[in-house]
Amino acid sequence: MSETGSQSDAAFCASLVREHDFDRYAATLFVAPDIRRALLSLYAYNVEVSRIRDLVSQPLPGEVRLQWWHDALTGHEHGGVEGNPVAAELLLTVQRFALPVERLTRLIDEHQFDLYNDPMPTMAALDGYLGDTRGALFALAMQIVAPPFAESDHLAHHAGIALGILQVIASLPRDSAHRQLYVPLDLLVRHGVSQKEMFAGKAMPAIQAMLTDLRGEARQHLDHTLMLAGETPPAVRPVLLPLALVRRDLAQAERRAGDPFQPQPRSRLATLWTLWRAARSVSFRGR
Repeated sequence: MSETGSQSDAAFCASLVREHDFDRYAATLFVAPDIRRALLSLYAYNVEVSRIRDLVSQPLPGEVRLQWWHDALTGHEHGGVEGNPVAAELLLTVQRFALPVERLTRLIDEHQFDLYNDPMPTMAALDGYLGDTRGALFALAMQIVAPPFAESDHLAHHAGIALGILQVIASLPRDSAHRQLYVPLDLLVRHGVSQKEMFAGKAMPAIQAMLTDLRGEARQHLDHTLMLAGETPPAVRPVLLPLALVRRDLAQAERRAGDPFQPQPRSRLATLWTLWRAARSVSFRGR
């Protein structure tokens, strides 16, 4: 690949992440340029895979797209990466940092769930889904910035669940409109909430109480992650910066939880300010 083409692919990945995953894009502003490029290739891959459900109207075309990514990562001919800047950049990152392809393909497998309207059955199932999607991104990002260490997978797993739960709650307006349910059924049963009531999109007291419990789960995972982060190599901490946004959003919701079925976007300025402050703190400061 020419240097011009390579730089063009990198720019494409950066633009894609900036548009579709600004939180992670902004977090990469606090790492060295060469590491930033590798992280952006990983996050661009996540954007491409995770948004497939929004680009198809039926599961089968989504399965085909997921299979293409699987083939591209495992070297099958019909998954050739020619002309796909995200795949080209990702494979360079995989080669340079010896990233485990199995971890990347497992992320694809988990996102098959997104293509169907089956509800998330249990909290344990949600933990597994988030661990193999959001948690996998943390684990792979850690491998990019530092050699593996004893608690890396454990740390990444809890970080992914903390972040993922907040994203599940933030996505309720879209998911309820699509009649898709990531809030676990066992949590609904515990609070006497039906799927029909979730899809109606009304902020009933029982739903608010249920989401308070769900945020409590996120808080436990976040606190555990930040405790572990204090014992990790300093080079790892900047890739945990998205957790500063989780901490902020949890604190805001604990003070005043709004209607969960109305979008409550965080401004880009608030995102950048939160990350800038966190990057200077002991919890997230690198070398």
